[in-house]
Amino acid sequence: MSGKSNVAPIIIKRKKIIAGGHHGGAWKVAYADFVTAMMAFFLLMWLLNATTEKQRKGIADYFSPTIPINRISGGGDGAFGGDSVFSEFTLPKNGTGATNLRPTAQAKARGESGVVADGENRAAEEASFKAMEDALMGRGGESMATQEQLKHIVTRVTDEGLVIELFSLENAPLFDPETDSPTALLEDLARMLAKITNLVENPVAVEGHVRSQPVVLAKNPVWEVSTKRADMMRVLMEKQGMNRQRVQRVTGHADREPALGNTMAIRNDRLEVTLLRQNI
Repeated sequence: MSGKSNVAPIIIKRKKIIAGGHHGGAWKVAYADFVTAMMAFFLLMWLLNATTEKQRKGIADYFSPTIPINRISGGGDGAFGGDSVFSEFTLPKNGTGATNLRPTAQAKARGESGVVADGENRAAEEASFKAMEDALMGRGGESMATQEQLKHIVTRVTDEGLVIELFSLENAPLFDPETDSPTALLEDLARMLAKITNLVENPVAVEGHVRSQPVVLAKNPVWEVSTKRADMMRVLMEKQGMNRQRVQRVTGHADREPALGNTMAIRNDRLEVTLLRQNI
């Protein structure tokens, strides 16, 4: 019969099968995991046998995700400090930066934390400054200064410390005009200040300021005068019993930092005795 058939041709595909063929490398990964697990297991067994109860507690806390709030932290000396947890000199910590019993040189305990201790020291220093201000200005009763002396004194607490400012007034200067020769008023003030500053052990800084001079002067002495006056105040206070080792600096500022807008006003002739902070 001639004519085209609609039947699809038959295609025969031959596949060669090899017994025990290749199964890939997945078994190697599984075997490696098994060996790792067994090694970890035997390491755990060894640790349980070789450590004490306290050391095991330290190890457990070291791997605990809540270690910042645990009462006892890891056995090492800080993060990656390198100390062995098996050392008899390494004790569990209380989470405050060092052990309570045997703080190391790298992590000495300062109370419950260094920040809190610094805050407490600063608060105590502020309280002592406030008490000295009250004693000097008579805010709590009797003052260590007379009424005439109080007219020349202003105090303030700054980031640097307690500043006690002594200034001249009309007809009541601290120094003879244009010199560093102290008046009887300044000597009395120095005696009183030496007594009150001996109540604490803070370092002391003395600074001198003077009023401006006419610009027509050929040689303006403001730098020399302010420096000499500051140094004279230091000498007067040391004569009245202040320890000279407490003096940290003596500075003259000339007329560069006036107290009043009128730079030639006598109020700008002044001294500043600062009790410096011990914990800045």
